[in-house]
Amino acid sequence: MKADIGIFGGSGFYSLLDDVEEIKIKTPYGDPSDSLFLGNIEGKKVAFLPRHGRKHSIPPHKINYRANLWAMKELGVTRIISPCAVGSLQKKLKPGDFVISDQYIDRTRGRIDTFYDGPVATHVSAADPYCSELRELTIKATVKNKITCHKTGTIVVIQGPRFSTKSESKWFTSMGWSTINMSQYPEAHLARELEMCVVNIALVTDYDCGLVGDVAPVSHAAVMKVFEQNLDKLRKVLFTVCSLIPEKRKKCKCGETLKHARFT
Repeated sequence: MKADIGIFGGSGFYSLLDDVEEIKIKTPYGDPSDSLFLGNIEGKKVAFLPRHGRKHSIPPHKINYRANLWAMKELGVTRIISPCAVGSLQKKLKPGDFVISDQYIDRTRGRIDTFYDGPVATHVSAADPYCSELRELTIKATVKNKITCHKTGTIVVIQGPRFSTKSESKWFTSMGWSTINMSQYPEAHLARELEMCVVNIALVTDYDCGLVGDVAPVSHAAVMKVFEQNLDKLRKVLFTVCSLIPEKRKKCKCGETLKHARFT
């Protein structure tokens, strides 16, 4: 069983597909968050994996990111689409908007964030963490579906499971960062370590608590409500992106990541 494209997302993304196949994969790093679900989109074999489990039972700091990415790699996946819900740190980024992130800031701690613990020293560059080719295609997909999209943005990844204090949030805003989330790191970096292309689609669900001073504290229930209201838009973009992805990589060097990362 093989797949071309991997998507981290729940049943809302693949429930409309016919002939979905559920498979379980064991990895050297333990079990992934859930089974993987394989389906076809525009002739492409796509693997879906709910990063939090199908019942959203795994908090972000407990996700086995290495197992999730390794399972995708085992299926032959070379492109990862990584959508997530985010809080807005800037007034111009409104709930319901999409941001195609081009940078992240890691504010997590203690998460296992590499496959390479030796004996070969491996230093993977994170200068441009997201694939330029996939980002271009994803932006094109939002235009096709007439969805408000911000073409760049820095996503700050906090440890969770708590949300930020107002002071933390104001600091993130003052730094010029765009959105805030709990799961993009180390997911995006681990994809790069496995020489996969990766793109993040950040769906804004709320304004973070420090943005204007009088924003109501965010709740998980409120985040999920807005996310679910925009699920159809996200599904359309995901399916359009899958239809646009070429069989072979053309404009990026993601498949050569390790070539410049090792002392050999």
